Amino acid sequence: MRETYSRTASVWQRMTPRERRAVMNYGEKYKAFLDTARTERLAVNEILSRAEAAGFKPLYDQKELKPGDKVYWNQKGKSAILAVIGQDPVHSGMKIVGSHIDAPRLDLKGNPVHEQDGLVYFRTHYYGGIKKYQWPCIPLALVGVIYTKRGKKIEVNIGMDEKDPVFYITDLLIHMAQDQMKKTMAEGVTGEQLQAIIGSHSNRDEKAKDAVMNLIKKEYGVEEEDFTSAELELVPAMKSRDVGFDRSLIAAYGQDDRVCSFANLEGILAAKPGLKTQVALFTDKEEIGSYGNTGMQSSYFVKFVMKLLALQGKGGLLDFYETMENSEMLSGDVNSCMDPMFPEVTEKDNSSLCGYGIALTKYTGARGKAGSNDANSEFMQKVRTIFNEGGVAWQIGELGKVDQGGGGTIAFMMADWGCEVVDCGTAMLSMHSPYDLLSKADAYETFLAYKVFFESK
Repeated sequence: MRETYSRTASVWQRMTPRERRAVMNYGEKYKAFLDTARTERLAVNEILSRAEAAGFKPLYDQKELKPGDKVYWNQKGKSAILAVIGQDPVHSGMKIVGSHIDAPRLDLKGNPVHEQDGLVYFRTHYYGGIKKYQWPCIPLALVGVIYTKRGKKIEVNIGMDEKDPVFYITDLLIHMAQDQMKKTMAEGVTGEQLQAIIGSHSNRDEKAKDAVMNLIKKEYGVEEEDFTSAELELVPAMKSRDVGFDRSLIAAYGQDDRVCSFANLEGILAAKPGLKTQVALFTDKEEIGSYGNTGMQSSYFVKFVMKLLALQGKGGLLDFYETMENSEMLSGDVNSCMDPMFPEVTEKDNSSLCGYGIALTKYTGARGKAGSNDANSEFMQKVRTIFNEGGVAWQIGELGKVDQGGGGTIAFMMADWGCEVVDCGTAMLSMHSPYDLLSKADAYETFLAYKVFFESK
């Protein structure tokens, strides 16, 4: 069996030629998922399509549960849960991997369309933590749903096909940017300046805005008022690409946290049913605090577990808490990689390294571990043993130096219910940018880690 923990030899150096081929094949499937699952809605569509093809059925249609049954929960088309029922009762505990499928982006405002000096724009409000200066001057796609005044649902996906137009946020040309260049990076582009150009053409004696809205109405049956009941996202229109002469890395939009979500999906589909019920959780709204009725701070996961219990003769609130106290979870979220170009923000010996395996993160939070779950020693030892025995390459990583970095995941919410939880996901470079970067080897080890965790006792 290959060495599973090393700070001196990369995963690539520890792999056999056969394992390297498996990594490359996995990378192709992962890139296809990224280019399809561009938003949380599209991710749920892809996840449930794969799940149904593998025999998963809606939990709300079931009258009983027996070992080996495969069920799913669709939370308003923006979060999903898959479960494979184990030999032991659900009440004895579950093996859970939880990841999120939302990603930083630009959302359209309720009244987004306006014209200024002959150019027509979408006004936006950014979602999640972004560096605003990274979003101008890249091609953007418009993805989401609109409900018309008459209640018709219109699916929107413009910009990902090469034949589609894209949308564009301008930046100030260098020749006239003397004052802008004196500002801090945080001030160089403001949130209100993140306005995407959507058109400029009009006939004589016609306003450009009216011309664009007439075109939108003709092409899509959408009027300006319909934007008030729309959920539209501007996301990078660049497709996923291999990086490097050796094609060892992947650059793509939304890899936080769809790298863990894809591994979560592949893991539960590939795992052998075990003693414990296996649960793959794909949640929304993590990037803005997990609020809303599709985020982890809502009740849908509680309802899902209580429904499982009810179908096995239990189902009270006490049963739920006892189930969670008996359960174990990997909080599948990404961590930062040590970036050799910016070494000053990391402490090398306790930072994740690119290409060294899945990253175990005992605590997240900020400064004095504020907002962190902080996994206990007993569970850390158990997870480490599972990975070592399963041949998974893993490493330890923190999110930057003390008092330098910080971040949060859904781990503390699950721990609030008594579950044993540790953060465990892929390490990344350029996280939260429009085009994240990570190692194919790390993405593959994330899949292996989740699979062996599902199968463990």
